[in-house]
Amino acid sequence: MLALIIATLALYLPALLWVKTSSATRQGRRAQAAAISAVDALLPQTQCGDCGYPGCRPYARAIVVQDAPLNLCPPGGGATVRKLELLLGKAAQYAPPPPLPSAVARIDEDACIGCVKCIVACPVDAIVGSARQLHAVIPEYCTGCKLCLPPCPVDCISMEPAAPAEAPDLQRRPYAEAHLHA
Repeated sequence: MLALIIATLALYLPALLWVKTSSATRQGRRAQAAAISAVDALLPQTQCGDCGYPGCRPYARAIVVQDAPLNLCPPGGGATVRKLELLLGKAAQYAPPPPLPSAVARIDEDACIGCVKCIVACPVDAIVGSARQLHAVIPEYCTGCKLCLPPCPVDCISMEPAAPAEAPDLQRRPYAEAHLHA
């Protein structure tokens, strides 16, 4: 009889422990996903890759999972670093990232063929136009990320220094504040 009880425990105990462990792992993954989303919400969403990661979400994941430095986002600047430090409960240990020179994309009107590839590549919708029509850059929205350059088949896009009035406000603002009241 004792052998039957031991055999039953030996059979079911690992399964019970696995269920308990996998439940805790799921809760840990949910907490991690929530932390990644919170960090991502503070980043400027330019998807520029200047941090060394392919976009803001991968950088947020690296901050939470791999403990990446908080000051790798030049578009976010010092304000974003401070917000991330507060969110993650870290002491003010990070210097603000060095600012990038402000640049704006310019499209050569004579060379543009209206292929729309630059419009698709722009993460902040700073390029307007339609298929087989001339495209234009809205300088106030252009973050200078250069993501529009590689897809252009005729190399009609160049980066030029931004005039002070054209320098974009790269700090993320709520949609209503940025678009409805502007």
